[in-house]
Amino acid sequence: MAKLLMSYEILPLPSRQVNYWTIENNNMNTFPQTRPIESLPDGFRPLEGKRVVDFTKILAGPLCTQYLADLGADVVKVEPLHGDDTRGWPPFESGVGAIFTAVNRNKRGIALDLKKPAGLSVAEALVREADIVVESFGPGVADRLGIGWERLSAINPRIVYANISGYGTRGPMNEGKGYDLIAQAFTGMLSLTGEPGGPPARSPFSPIDQATGYHAVIGILGSLMQRDRTGHGHRIEVSLFDSAVGFLGYFLQNYWVRGTEPERPGSGHESLVPYQAFPTADAPIILGIANDGFWRLFCDLVERPDLAADPRFATNGERVLHRAVLVPIVTQILAGRTRAIWLEALGARDIPCSPVHTLGELSAHPQTEASDMILRDGDFRTVATPLRADGERPALRLRPPLLGEHSRAVLAELGYNDDTIKALIADSILGTPHWANTDIGREP
Repeated sequence: MAKLLMSYEILPLPSRQVNYWTIENNNMNTFPQTRPIESLPDGFRPLEGKRVVDFTKILAGPLCTQYLADLGADVVKVEPLHGDDTRGWPPFESGVGAIFTAVNRNKRGIALDLKKPAGLSVAEALVREADIVVESFGPGVADRLGIGWERLSAINPRIVYANISGYGTRGPMNEGKGYDLIAQAFTGMLSLTGEPGGPPARSPFSPIDQATGYHAVIGILGSLMQRDRTGHGHRIEVSLFDSAVGFLGYFLQNYWVRGTEPERPGSGHESLVPYQAFPTADAPIILGIANDGFWRLFCDLVERPDLAADPRFATNGERVLHRAVLVPIVTQILAGRTRAIWLEALGARDIPCSPVHTLGELSAHPQTEASDMILRDGDFRTVATPLRADGERPALRLRPPLLGEHSRAVLAELGYNDDTIKALIADSILGTPHWANTDIGREP
């Protein structure tokens, strides 16, 4: 291993108008699994020209920065030399964890040891040229590494700095770690999930992590607008705790009004009946009787005028009070026919209903295909950002980066010369894929 250099020569910085999507093209032609996507339309890129330094890992932070990348920002994902933890979480696609793949498209990636002074110096060089910094380190870690708000805002007063944490910076839990399941439990969300009388059930799609990523994006975009007016950056804080409490808004309102804890509703709704999953002769469906008009339509469809006339079921309020009586009646009715028959009959009356699809059924459904919610490049697939602008989804421009895939190119843009980059690699400060440890501009 080469001796650690005491200083690293940095060349003058290039223009910020570099086309970040094609700078690596010559080096990547032999690596189609990570190539930039060609023949892209201009598309909706409101953040084009903005640079994001992404110090996040796992889910909430990477999802936030992926949205920023989808909106056109140049996102540089900074990973430790061993990589984001989710690279090693199964199942794997081309040797990379599927969760990592799901939340890291349209980014460039560098691998950097921030605990070494020369690694911190690279991070500072990135921040000087950045508009946004996003980090999701544990409590106090960013400050100890030298990339906290106070340090980085002194280097670049215009940065928008987003901190993603478990419990925020205030209160007795401010040192707590942030994990979706822990947040579901701590905030009472798990007391609401699961079947009546049964144990708690985790919401498996990590809703709190995902919502926290959304909230960070909202704060960042608002801060960019205010910065354009004032010239000064801002520190944005979002936490899993805050997101979970936000999700529970109407549940808490109901609790304060009622004064008692709700029972676990399973697939049902404490304020609507019948509004839940029901078995049919072959597969379950959701029946969503959301008002009294739908109830009367349902009673007419199943030829049960007695149910429509019964004062116990005439209004939604009464149906909620008599849930224990009504749900078994509806269950017995729906069990007499198949899913397909019920869906056709209910749909013909415009009564809200749905099959309980599997992921495979969703993937193959014509609505999914028509929605363009699945982005494709050859055999690579990923779920799009759920918005359209002028009728189009934000484009897939880059597949998720290999660990350290763009380390050389990014440092070259920052003014580091080839010898210095080689020294940083030799000193285990900068990481690159094994095939990239060659002269800049040459294919391995």
